[in-house]
Amino acid sequence: MDALAAGGPEAVRIEALAKDLGVSKGGFYWHFDDRQALLGETFDAWERAVIDDVIVSVEGASEDPRARLRRLFAMASGAKELFAVELALRDWSRRDPAIAKRLRRVDDRRMEFLRSLFGQFCSEEDAEARAMLAYTLFIGSYFVAGGHGKRRRAELVQLALDRLLAERWD
Repeated sequence: MDALAAGGPEAVRIEALAKDLGVSKGGFYWHFDDRQALLGETFDAWERAVIDDVIVSVEGASEDPRARLRRLFAMASGAKELFAVELALRDWSRRDPAIAKRLRRVDDRRMEFLRSLFGQFCSEEDAEARAMLAYTLFIGSYFVAGGHGKRRRAELVQLALDRLLAERWD
């Protein structure tokens, strides 16, 4: 995943990884049939880490949906190394339909989880809107290059998240 984050799928090369890890190429081929299998397992491992592991952690944290959402947002903010992989995968998906399909599945699962949490304290329509805003904030805020006035990016993200968890949107 480090290689993927640093240089995209082009950086995930068995020879280079074997050298970096101090193992033989044969050791890689013992575990993976080919480079495509390595890339597929890398995506699978990332997906488990950013969805399955996250859901288990968030669901076990509290019975209060707002508390679970706060935990989810804190986990997302603290997962910078996994987010670098996410950006590489999103870039890759623009060139590879199979990766785009897998990424759509990830997005669908994440949105469904957000909807389920927001839906526990607001209407279906508001849950959909809040889920979309939260997910867009999570992904899109890293692409904003401009300044944030007198506040740091993290402060504005927290302010936005507080608004998403508010009882009413008036």
